[in-house]
Amino acid sequence: MLKAPRIRHLTFLLLTLLAFLVTCGPGYRPGLPPSSPFPGNEDLPLGVATGDVTSNSALVWFRTAGPARARVEWAPGGSGNSREVAFARSAVITTTTEQDFTATLRLDGLAPATSYQYRVVPADREEQDPVRETDRGQFTTSASSDVPETVTFLWGGDLGGQQRCRLEGSGYAIFDRMLGTRPAFALLLGDLIYGDDRCPSPPNVPGGDFVASTLEDFRAKHRYQRGDQALQRFLSAVPVYATWDDHEVRNNFSGPHEPLMPAGRQALLEYWPIGAPPEDPHRLYRTFRRGADLELFVLDTRQYRSRNGEPDGERKTMLGATQREWLLDGLIHSTATWKVIATSVSLSNRKAGTVQIPGNDSWARGTDGTGFQTELRTIVSTIRDRHIRNVVWLAADVHYAQVNAYDPDGDGAVDFHEFICGPLSAASIQPVLPDPALRPTTLYSEGGFTNFGLVTVSGTSLRVEIIDETGLSRFVRTFAARGTD
Repeated sequence: MLKAPRIRHLTFLLLTLLAFLVTCGPGYRPGLPPSSPFPGNEDLPLGVATGDVTSNSALVWFRTAGPARARVEWAPGGSGNSREVAFARSAVITTTTEQDFTATLRLDGLAPATSYQYRVVPADREEQDPVRETDRGQFTTSASSDVPETVTFLWGGDLGGQQRCRLEGSGYAIFDRMLGTRPAFALLLGDLIYGDDRCPSPPNVPGGDFVASTLEDFRAKHRYQRGDQALQRFLSAVPVYATWDDHEVRNNFSGPHEPLMPAGRQALLEYWPIGAPPEDPHRLYRTFRRGADLELFVLDTRQYRSRNGEPDGERKTMLGATQREWLLDGLIHSTATWKVIATSVSLSNRKAGTVQIPGNDSWARGTDGTGFQTELRTIVSTIRDRHIRNVVWLAADVHYAQVNAYDPDGDGAVDFHEFICGPLSAASIQPVLPDPALRPTTLYSEGGFTNFGLVTVSGTSLRVEIIDETGLSRFVRTFAARGTD
C-alpha cells in the first residue's frame, strides 16, 4: 500500500508532466493561446460581423466558444434596442472543430435599402435569457442598381504590424473613430493579421507573441485580432467587404509558390464573412453594386500572382488571366457612375523585395525590372480606350497616405485617380513619390500617423477624406463625375 507522502510525490510528478505537455508539446508557440476553443465562458467570445451585403442578401459571421448549435434571428428594424424588434426569421447552424467553431450564414430574400437587426443566440435559448450587446448586429442593404443613392463608406488596411498591436488599456481605438463616421460599409484591404510578425506583451495584450507556421497558428492570429473590443463594436455595426494582402500569410508572398498559402487562406475564409462561390470556394475577388452610382471591384492580388522576382513582361501577372478578364469585362459593362477598384497594393509606389522574396511587390516596375506594370498597362489601356469614366483605385499596404491623379496618355485629362490610406495600426513611414510611368500628379502625400479613408459618392461627385486616429481630417477634396464621351 502506498504511503501518503509517496502519493503526493507521484501526484506532483504527474501534474508536472501534464504542464510540460500542455506548454511545451508539439503545438506550443510562445504567446499562443491554449488549444481549447477559446478561453472564457462567453457564448460568442469574438462578437459578430456582417459582410458582402447586397440589395437582397448579407453574410452573418460568428464564432462560438466550442461546438454548439446557434440560432441566427433577423428582422427589419432601425438602429435601436433589438429587444423591441420582432425577429420573425431565423436559422440554426452548428459550429464544429473543422472550421474552428466559426460559422458564416447567408441571409437571402432581404429587401433593398432596408435596415436590419440580427442576433446570434444558443439554439435552445429561452426568450427571457439575456443577449449581450456583442451578440447582436445591424446592417442596411444596398439600393437596387437603378436607384440613385448617396453612399458613405470607409477603407483601410494594415492592422497590428511591426508590434503595434492591441495595446493594453486601449486596444485598436481607431475603430471607435471609424464607427463615429457612421459609414454604410467598410472596405478592408488586407494585412488584417500579421502572421509573420509578433505582438509582444507588454505593451500589447497577451496572446499574439508568435509567428504563424500552421493552420492553428493562423487561426490564433485571427482570434487575437478579433478579441479587441473596439473592433467587435465596429464589426457589429458596420458591414465589411474584406480581402487579403501578404501578411495574412507572409511578407510579399506569391500565391501558388507559397507553401503556407492554403493555411493562411483557410483561416481568412473562416474568420471573415467572405462569400466565395460554391463552384470556386477559394475565390476572393468579387463585385458589389451599391445603387445606381457605385460599383465595387474587390481584387485578389495574391492568390494567382507570378513570382515577384520574375522580370516584368507579357506573361507576368498579379491577377491571373481569369481575374483580369473578369475585371475588364466588369468595368466595360458597368453602368454605375463610379467604378471603385479595391486593390491591396498600390499602383505606382515601388515596394522593394527582400532577400527571401526578391522583386518589386506592387504594380509599379522596380528599378531591377521586376513589378507588374505590363499587366497594369493592359488594364489602364482598356480604361482609356473604352472611355470608362470615373474609375477610382483604393489601396493600402504602403503605410502612408497619398492621392494621385493619372494621365497616362499625356493629353491633359485625368483618366483615373488612386487614393491610398493607412496604416490602421502599424509602423507608419514617410511617403515616396510614385513612379512616373503612368504620369501621376500627386495631390496629397503624408506619413507618420495612423489613419483611414472616408469616401462619399453620388451621381455627381466623389468626396474623399483622410482621417487620423484622433479624428483630425488631414486631407479632403471633392471630385466631379465626368460624363461619357
